[in-house]
Formats: sequence, C-alpha cells, structure tokens
Amino acid sequence: MKYLLTLLWWGSLLPAQAQQPQFTVHNLRLPKEVAYYDNQFSGLAASADKLYLLSESRLQDQAEAKLYTVRLADLDRQLADTTYVLPYQKLPITGLPALRTKMAAAGQRYEGLEAMLLVQDVVYLSVETDTPSSTCYLLKGQLRADAVVLDTTFLLPLAKPLAADDSHIYNAGFEALAEANDHLLAFFEYNSFPARNYTYYLDNKNLSSASAPGKLPITQLPFRITDITAASKNRFTALNFFFKGEGGDAIYRTPAGDLPNAQLIRDGQGYKNYSRLLTIELSDNKLTWQPLWEFPEKYRGYNWEGIAAYKGGYFVINDKYTPSRPYQTTLLYLQPVK
Repeated sequence: MKYLLTLLWWGSLLPAQAQQPQFTVHNLRLPKEVAYYDNQFSGLAASADKLYLLSESRLQDQAEAKLYTVRLADLDRQLADTTYVLPYQKLPITGLPALRTKMAAAGQRYEGLEAMLLVQDVVYLSVETDTPSSTCYLLKGQLRADAVVLDTTFLLPLAKPLAADDSHIYNAGFEALAEANDHLLAFFEYNSFPARNYTYYLDNKNLSSASAPGKLPITQLPFRITDITAASKNRFTALNFFFKGEGGDAIYRTPAGDLPNAQLIRDGQGYKNYSRLLTIELSDNKLTWQPLWEFPEKYRGYNWEGIAAYKGGYFVINDKYTPSRPYQTTLLYLQPVK
C-alpha cells in the first residue's frame, strides 16, 4: 500500500511538471563598451523595436547616468549568427544629479537606479537609497531619440516597508516596476514579512510627486524580487534570486521550518546562491505567485537584475556579480523550447 501511495503521489506531480516551460539558454556577445562590468545593469525593457539596458548609474562613484539600446532585430541576427557584432546606442539620462540633490536635502542617500518601466515615450525609474534611509523614490522622464530627460520637478517618495521592530530591511528597495490596468506597480525587493506583504500601486494617469500609493497584498514569497516583466494581461514573470552572503544578507534566508525553500538554498556545505523565474498574477485585487523555471546550475550564482519578455522567452541580464572573478556583464536569451 505504501508503494502504491508513493506512485500515486508522483503521478499527481507529472501533469504539473509537464506544464513547466523549458528554455534553451543563449549567451549573447555584447560590444566591449556595453559589456564593461561596472555599467552594473539593473533593469531591462523591450519596447517598440529595441531592448533597453539600464545602468545603475551610481553617481556617488562618479558613474555616468545612462542606458543603452540595442535593436531587437540585431539581437535576432546574433542569435542566428554568433559572429555578428551588435550595434548599439548610448542614451544619457539628464536631470539625475539635481534629483539626487533633492533626495539628500530630505535626508535620503541615493544609491542607484534599480528598475525601469517604459510606457510609450514615458520612462519611469525607481531609485534605491541606502539601508538607513526611510524612503526610496520614483522618477519620471521622457524617452527621446538621443537621451532620457528626467522631469526634475517630479520626485515621488516610496516609503520602505519595515520589519516588526521598525528596522529597515538590509539593501532592499523597489527593484521591479510594472503596469496593470492603467496603474503602475512598484514591487519591494523583500516580501517575507510574517504578517503582511504588499506592492504599491499608483494611477499613472494622474501621477504627481504628491500621489499617495495604494497597497496590493502579495502572497509571502522567499528570497528577493530583482525585476519583473509583463507576460500577458495581469500576468508577470519575475526574477527571484538568493545570495548566500552573511551579515545583513542573512535576512533573505528562509525560516528554519520552511523546508521546501530551504532545500533550494542549502546543501551539505551550507548556503548556496539560487536563481529562478516566478509567475506573478494579479487577480481579485491581490498578487499571487508560483515557480516557473529554475536557472541551470552554472547560472544560479549570477546576480540577475533585469528581465524583458520577448517572443515567448526572456532576455535577462546581471549587474556585474558572477560566481567567480573577473566579474562580467552577461546577457542571456531564454528561448522557449517548442
């Protein structure tokens, strides 16, 4: 009887496993300037005929505020011909130093740009601040042919969710932006609060620096959300990453009793890095999630920071951190297996 029950249990898993998508992983070859590791890319977006790569733009390190664009047709060509050299364009982001000065005047310390959302020619960017700062920010600008021009009169504060003891979550900001039903969604990186987890939403038709975000409940989920992309109406695909670091990073470890998730990030040697994709769905004014796909072992230690849906698959990019040095920028295309 025990053997029969085991067979039935495994049989019940087969349909669910069969529905999991499979992807062929393609490592795209970036031009030297774009591939430079200290671009520290933090977001991706596919819009019209281009892929946009957002640099973290760490002004405090004298980094240039910028993003790069690559035509999707050129990426398709390199997928077919790996010797093809990708043309690209650099777009400076103007107005960021002035906005950083305003943040500093409010007692908040800018650390970098973390997420990007394109709605036609409007660009939304999220700003991460250092851990002691109480507030992150949403920026808004215009996408032009030769630059992104930020509106220096628009600076929308996003209060960081707090732990039960009112402490700030280490190194956490709003790492993912999305749009649903004419509303902008801002996803916090950490969503493992025991009592409540939520995503901010804002009416992007009537958005101002004084707009007060509403809160959409999101089912508690482990590790970090580091970016998100729309897959279909009210359905999104998110990057879910765990870094095995010590110190403040330990907040992202799962509780001892959460055995299913603990098995993903632990082995006989201790903690290990882990990366996967999640499906996040908006329904009945709440957000729920389920696992979608695990990165192959060789790519699980990359700090994936950007994702953009394309032709049923996904472009993903890391910031610069890889399992071993030298660090490098890596752009993958996850091509769906038919």
